[in-house]
Amino acid sequence: MRIKYLFLSWLVVFVGSWIMYVQYSTYTELCRGHDCRKIICDKYKTGVIDGSACSSLCAKETLYFGKCLSTKPSNQIYLGIWGNLQSVIKCQMEEAAQLDFGTDPEPRKEIVLFDKPTRGTTVEKFKEMVYGFFKAKLGEQGNLSELVNLILSFADGNKDGRVSLPEAKSAWALLQLEEFLLMVILQDKEHTPKLMGFCGDLYVTERVEYTSLYGISLPWIIELLIPSGFRRSMDQWFTPSWPRKAKIAIGLLEFVEDIFHGPYGNFLMCDTSARNLGYNDKYDLKMMDMRKIVPEINLKEIIKDRQCDSDLDCIYGTDCRTLCDQSKMRCTTEVIQPNLAKVCQLLKDYLLRGAPSDIHEELEKQLYLCIALKVTANQMEMEHSLILNNLKTLLWKKISHTNDS
Repeated sequence: MRIKYLFLSWLVVFVGSWIMYVQYSTYTELCRGHDCRKIICDKYKTGVIDGSACSSLCAKETLYFGKCLSTKPSNQIYLGIWGNLQSVIKCQMEEAAQLDFGTDPEPRKEIVLFDKPTRGTTVEKFKEMVYGFFKAKLGEQGNLSELVNLILSFADGNKDGRVSLPEAKSAWALLQLEEFLLMVILQDKEHTPKLMGFCGDLYVTERVEYTSLYGISLPWIIELLIPSGFRRSMDQWFTPSWPRKAKIAIGLLEFVEDIFHGPYGNFLMCDTSARNLGYNDKYDLKMMDMRKIVPEINLKEIIKDRQCDSDLDCIYGTDCRTLCDQSKMRCTTEVIQPNLAKVCQLLKDYLLRGAPSDIHEELEKQLYLCIALKVTANQMEMEHSLILNNLKTLLWKKISHTNDS
């Protein structure tokens, strides 16, 4: 019996040590804030890049990296403190991005080398570069010249009324990132976190208190031991009260309105998972991760020449799906589901659990009508608008008289 207990004790220690080693190795691969900071600060100190956050990060050291939130080595995300303000720091890592075969890579070479614009480029020439970039990315939609001026204003990190070459290099690098471009376009919208500063292709945004639509944050060792089915049940237990969930859902529906045929065209949500959505202490929705929200015109360019054997080969991100044209063995360019249908699928269980009995049936009906929306349906835009307004009205009427509104 003693030998048996000794063996079991040894086995527990061995397995526990192995799990801790694997998790530590995973953490050190995912969380490379020291490397990110070193790369950025080396470029800043040699005069290659500049920006509103550079001095605080590299000279004054008043911008600190805190808890690591990264889920991929190529996208470093940290809670941060900038002076007295809480923030989120996002930084790109080229080396890891090249190894990430599971995603559609963004063109990162220019960003890492910061080789554009070149020395001797005038401000007018840089404006032409940015205008041409927007035209290719967004098409001839909206006032692109106004958007160019907005970028130049943001690029002037020290607010001296001019854009230096290092500042222009940083701005050009940031524009290659889908999330940054969308954040600039939507900076005046309620549900987009505010941009606080940048340095190279590192940028700082406001911090949001709750960083997932569902659940609670647990230590990784506990996450490892909890079965996935039980974890999903826990997620449902640890959600706000129903009126607060309704307010968060209204915010998400408003965000869908903001990016559906806005001033710079239609943007597609290609990853609608709960971890990309957060909310503040007033239960106002805030988008936590917008890296997979892309201009429709840009997505069509990405996917139109993709070879395919089946529809499974025609997926961008996790949620933007088109069909495989078997006659040409190429993906078609028309995304099957609109953003609203994907959002309603995400909100179905979230809103129906605990919903007041007097609206439960109607709410369920509207959500299923929403989920059934197809881009190719006749009068889709009219149905889209009608369902979205019906859902917002239904939820708002129920909570408008409560403190949660």
